[in-house]
Amino acid sequence: MNRTLYEWFGNAAARYPDEIALQVGDTTLSYRDLAAWAGRLAAVLAARPGGPAQRVGLAAARCPLAYAGYLAALRLGASVVPMNPAFPDDRNLTMARAAGIDLLLAEPDMAGRLCGDWATVSGPDGPGDPDAAEADGAGTAAKALGPDSMAYLLFTSGSTGTPKGVPITHGNVSRYLGYTIERYQAGPGCRFSQTFDLTFDPSVFDMFVAWGSGATLVIPAKDEVSDPVSFVTQQGITHWFSVPSVVSLARRMRRLSPGSMPDLRWSLFAGEQLTMAQAAAWRAAAPASTMENLYGPTELTITCTGYRLPKDPGAWPTTRNDTVPIGQVYPHLDHVIIGADGYPAEEGELCVRGPQRFPGYLDPANNVGRFVEWAPGHAARQYDGAGPLQDSHWYRTGDRVQLGSGGLVHLGRLDSQVKIHGYRVELGEIEAVLRGHPAIQDTVALAADKAGSDDLLVAYTGDEVSAGELIKLAGRRLPWYMVPRQFTHLDEFPHNANGKVDRAQLEALVLEA
Repeated sequence: MNRTLYEWFGNAAARYPDEIALQVGDTTLSYRDLAAWAGRLAAVLAARPGGPAQRVGLAAARCPLAYAGYLAALRLGASVVPMNPAFPDDRNLTMARAAGIDLLLAEPDMAGRLCGDWATVSGPDGPGDPDAAEADGAGTAAKALGPDSMAYLLFTSGSTGTPKGVPITHGNVSRYLGYTIERYQAGPGCRFSQTFDLTFDPSVFDMFVAWGSGATLVIPAKDEVSDPVSFVTQQGITHWFSVPSVVSLARRMRRLSPGSMPDLRWSLFAGEQLTMAQAAAWRAAAPASTMENLYGPTELTITCTGYRLPKDPGAWPTTRNDTVPIGQVYPHLDHVIIGADGYPAEEGELCVRGPQRFPGYLDPANNVGRFVEWAPGHAARQYDGAGPLQDSHWYRTGDRVQLGSGGLVHLGRLDSQVKIHGYRVELGEIEAVLRGHPAIQDTVALAADKAGSDDLLVAYTGDEVSAGELIKLAGRRLPWYMVPRQFTHLDEFPHNANGKVDRAQLEALVLEA
């Protein structure tokens, strides 16, 4: 089922024109109204000197213009390059130049801040006159697109400090939507949250699983994300999707009481490890919902695995790092776990290929070392860039997994296994032990090289506990070389723009302390 992203929306708009497509604050738009506004914006974008844009930068967030603009660019057949108004201007400009955008659609206050070799359109944050002559955007029909055409371009952090461009094709995301819309029983009457910014690819799940099925997308204000119970209950949300850190924040603010979300149907989490404690707290608050832990790097189109927690917490699996399994790889994808010797193993790096695998980075130089060739009976061989990428190449996720009774368990990044006094140490194992203290909510273990010696440092939230007590707790469960000596209590962890724990900023706080 190969459709463009706009065709997913357009088909639903044709079938359910009077259903609510988008709700942002006091603004509510039906599918008919949202399609008309996207059409008018598309007409404006198509009228630029030089012809229709090929890559449209979108500098808008959590406002109706952001979503109408996203659809307008897709309607034209252009690729969408989201930018976050909360990012520093220099970073947004770096992404815009690397993407080669030829048009910027921006909120009015962003238009003057992001100037470059592209035309700029400052769109109104409202649908305008629905009776205008160009209401349906006639004459701005998208050019014919194939499954290999780029739908959107996102940027992930690069090890060199320069963001890496990740192009996702219409074919990548169409295969994903065909599977997930059915998996999550999406359709008219469903109401999806969107806790993610448009620069973080789970936002595509929220938008197009909703818009591909006739459901409603409901945008919370920034402060509403930290109070999910109020948002879910007041807005009648049926499908919640967020990073697990939201659970921890709601617990700390005492806004996650048992039974407080009785009508929530689906609870989905991705972006970082979901701990058993977080899952238990959410399960108590939304006892009737089906809870899933999802996993997937941007390069594999949003998510590529899922684990559905049993309704009975007594049947939940036990994992060595006390996190919920990431489960099974989707049935239309291939995967292999590659051990340190290059051969398949029960523990090692997860490698995936299939219709959701992106075609390669915007800068081909970034492809080197990020893919492998592997066939049964042979050791994996790293892609060196000597020839073109093929569908047969496996994407290296950089994540260590273990095959367990609940499917795959995420053990952490390959670089999260460190050496302390010559011993291999898994930081997640330390975190799991310390989370067993009744006063502690969350922990992050770090390895820092201070004054030429290796140190294990721990930051934690919850109630403050003496270092001596925590050392004793760790010493009862861990070998001596895994027992941290420095513990830093924080009211909350710093988070990046995607809502994940910002480990670099956290390490700076801990070292300063």
